[in-house]
Amino acid sequence: MRIRRPLAIGAAVLAVLVLVALLLAPDEVGRLSPAAFVRLPIDLIIGLGLILVLPPKARRVGVPVIGVVLGVLAILKILSLGFSTVLDRPFDPVADWSFLGSGATYLRLSSGRGVEIAAIVGVILLGLLVLGLAVVAFRSIAKVSVDHRTPAGVVLGVLAVGWVILAITGAQLVTAVPVAARDGYDRVRQVTAGIEDQRQFAAALKQDEFADVPADRLLTGLRGKDVVFAIIESYGRTALDRPEIAPQIDQVLADGMARLARAGYAARSGFLTSPVVGGGSWLADSTLLSGLWVDNQQRYDTLTRSDRLTLTSAYAQSGGRAVAVMPATVADFPEAGFFGYDQVYASKDLDYQGPLYAFAMMPDQYTLSQFQQRERAQTGRPPVMAVIPLISSHAPWEPVPTLRSWDQVGDGSTFESKPGSGDSADLVIHRDPARLRADYRTAISYSLQTVISYVETYGDDNLVLVFLGDHQPAPAVTGPGAGRDVPITIVARDRTLLDRTTSWGWTDGLRPAANAPVWPMDQFRDRFLTAFS
Repeated sequence: MRIRRPLAIGAAVLAVLVLVALLLAPDEVGRLSPAAFVRLPIDLIIGLGLILVLPPKARRVGVPVIGVVLGVLAILKILSLGFSTVLDRPFDPVADWSFLGSGATYLRLSSGRGVEIAAIVGVILLGLLVLGLAVVAFRSIAKVSVDHRTPAGVVLGVLAVGWVILAITGAQLVTAVPVAARDGYDRVRQVTAGIEDQRQFAAALKQDEFADVPADRLLTGLRGKDVVFAIIESYGRTALDRPEIAPQIDQVLADGMARLARAGYAARSGFLTSPVVGGGSWLADSTLLSGLWVDNQQRYDTLTRSDRLTLTSAYAQSGGRAVAVMPATVADFPEAGFFGYDQVYASKDLDYQGPLYAFAMMPDQYTLSQFQQRERAQTGRPPVMAVIPLISSHAPWEPVPTLRSWDQVGDGSTFESKPGSGDSADLVIHRDPARLRADYRTAISYSLQTVISYVETYGDDNLVLVFLGDHQPAPAVTGPGAGRDVPITIVARDRTLLDRTTSWGWTDGLRPAANAPVWPMDQFRDRFLTAFS
């Protein structure tokens, strides 16, 4: 008995400290510091104020209910901190729940089913633990407050007045972290903002200057051309700017341009600002193709239920064939009809027989080889536009395959197995930023070399290649404040075709200059359609 009471008191104090810390913490990991916890949580002040004025019977119900509410706010804070670590933004309670499923899929593909199940169970247990701690903590604080009602009321009144003053003055000890904390209000605002965002996006869907353009006037400048959009996972501006990464990438691009120039090709490059960072590739892809800013799942779902003209559907309507080669797609792709794809080659359709690499997937070279065999090598075929997400540069960026002769690619069985290939127990996810950047650099180099080699090997007068990044890598690689810009390059042998892009002001070559134009990614569709229609 003498031991149990101190233990109970200690557990209650710990629960209170955990709850208060979560309520005080900012939404983003980059803003965490001791000063960021010097805040007043209005949610806790209001909750305790309600308990003081409630009659005993209502109080018995109110305490656990308010505890659960505070627990939910704490869970959302944990999610926000996790999202900011990977995606460089807080969690959106309206639009971001699907990312949890995507995260589970990533764990399964990169580390195995066991890790995925363990993570899901761990998240559920953590959520229940936080809810339990919140109820225990609030019950403990409420009991003390009720037992000392008068002084507690005075303290709460002073704190409430202080909070109002801090909120009005906008006091901050850390940039963008107000001392007057108001998690509940902020979450309600997120929900209402999400509803308003949906309304605005639905209105934007109805505005399309290309919607009524006859099909025979679309992309006339690309008649007879094979257009390939090679979307390189995580190929961000960081690859060109960060000193630990840029020299190797610059060399790859310079050598590649020299080889392509000898083969008669020219290239121009610029930057696009992606709607996402660290993940959500499908959101960036749909932004590129649709000409609308798609930065959350709610917008994506609305978009793909519409009849919005995409680059691929425009190409198909103009008489070409539109396909997607999607090595990371392991489930059905019901959005294929929206994008106007005549054929989708998902992972199972590509019949890869070789060892697995980073993200437990096939090498980029195999993906491009399959596209070549299944589409461009066919006789009597129509011209094709292909969207090909390349995933060898997907986190965790190790292991990376070795580029080999294209005639040796075959069914993939000739690719060599490397440490971590197909074995989740050996797959290494480095937490050291320096090692992460080294692995990222190697993976991006491989993907770029593969794309360049594909053009050298299979390019002709009718090939138009557009390769770009979908988004920047996670903040652990980029560091703080890296932005969302990604490089984009168009490569062709037909100079008259490239002349149509002169007004874009892009840099000659495979590497955009530091001062090259930067467009929001949703502007690309209209500029591309204008240039080639």
